[in-house]
Amino acid sequence: MIMKKEIKFLFFTVFTLFISVSCSSDLDVKPEGLNAEENYYKDENQAFSALVAVYDLMRKNSGGFENMVTMFNAGSDDHYAGGGNESDGAGIQSFSNYTIDPYTIPGSFWSDYYRGISRANILLKYLPNVPMDESKKARFAAEVRTLRAYYYFNLVRMFKNVPLILEPLSASQFYSIPQADPAEVWAQIELDITESMDNLPSTVDVSSDGGRLTKGAAQAILGKVYLYQGKNSLAAQQFEQVNGTPGGTSQYGYRLLDNFNDLWNFTNKFNSESVLEVSHSAQGSYWGIWGGNSDEGNTINTMVGPRNYLRISSPAPELPSGWSFNVFTQNFVDFMGSDPRLNATVFDLKTLKQNGNADYIGGYQDTGYFLGKFLPRQGDIYDGSLGGDAVLNYAQNTYAIRLADTYLMEAEALGGTGARAQALLDAVRDRVGLASVPVSLGAIKAERRRELAGEGHRWFDLVRWGDAPTVLANRGFVAGKHEILPIPVKETEGTQIVQNPNYN
Repeated sequence: MIMKKEIKFLFFTVFTLFISVSCSSDLDVKPEGLNAEENYYKDENQAFSALVAVYDLMRKNSGGFENMVTMFNAGSDDHYAGGGNESDGAGIQSFSNYTIDPYTIPGSFWSDYYRGISRANILLKYLPNVPMDESKKARFAAEVRTLRAYYYFNLVRMFKNVPLILEPLSASQFYSIPQADPAEVWAQIELDITESMDNLPSTVDVSSDGGRLTKGAAQAILGKVYLYQGKNSLAAQQFEQVNGTPGGTSQYGYRLLDNFNDLWNFTNKFNSESVLEVSHSAQGSYWGIWGGNSDEGNTINTMVGPRNYLRISSPAPELPSGWSFNVFTQNFVDFMGSDPRLNATVFDLKTLKQNGNADYIGGYQDTGYFLGKFLPRQGDIYDGSLGGDAVLNYAQNTYAIRLADTYLMEAEALGGTGARAQALLDAVRDRVGLASVPVSLGAIKAERRRELAGEGHRWFDLVRWGDAPTVLANRGFVAGKHEILPIPVKETEGTQIVQNPNYN
């Protein structure tokens, strides 16, 4: 989350506190003979390093092969899993065709967030006794609780039935923690944010603190939390504070970028449209740490590129090759039609190859339509100056939440009716030169599909709207089962965790 080329990995020594295996074994493991916890939190610098460690799990959005964006794109109607072949990533392939089960679900979608929660719980325990300025301490605590809430939000919307753990556990407790009532988890998420957001700054200096939480980001998360529970009036209230006057500049300085294409420029980090952003940088990541604590790169960039790409002539661009995941479906391209966002969203290599401008080797489920928002150009390739592997060191940040997203969520929360909902929809369309259309829930759903394509939101939208069983029926989606993921089998072995319905 924090821009780590500005804020280095101060928390390396803290890693001895956390074991990144599973919920049942990573919640609070004390290294024998080190007494690490009691001896660590001695001053503000150590507290800050532990705070960075909590932020680190935000990279789950777009770092490592098992990232949120490519995984949930693959389960939507807009993408196929793609890749090299039908066995290239058992988790992403089985989610895309709805054969996913407790053995193929990547365990990290559960354990990584619990690792972040564990770090949060430990810091919250020791932070009150750290000798430091009280206002900074309050801000640190607010950031930690909001991050914990965000991690629980992702867990509960993926798995629904999850343990609620709010303090460090002893080793004897690891296997006896039951799942909580989902309503209890949702209530704690709300409480963590509502009790924290007034202690977060309205803005941050992005040159030093880019990526740290602000009050606006916390309110956007809270609005999303309310929306997913059907608390639409509460959601609309939070989003209105974030959004301000549609098309204008909000109280937090948020404003839609004038040019949609600029959103995908690798250097355009922490721009006015960014509400909650996940940071990546070229810091010399290599295969041995890929997807781990020290991996700084954006893996999506390599995943979505075409295999063995060859530029022959203009207008084909110079591109590095990739692994051909998340190719768009023909249905999505037809849906987009002549939308002004098409070229930034979809890289049409199919046409370039047909015209003799470029060539490539088609991957699994190839359509020739690649995810342009995350497609790197030659100039984005890591120069190798810090060591490591170039394919693992792309530096594009990703948006967990951006302003066009919150505009459309507020319009949805307003029921798709009224002057403000119309203005919110109009602002998103006007930015790309599209005329107004009458606001409705149907219009908002269509606009979200166009505006946010490839950013990992579509599957969650379909499930939230109750549209997934119909839209995804031809992919194998089963109502009453696939609205949530199976719990990784490792988490149910010898524990009190009960597998989700219909996955036994």
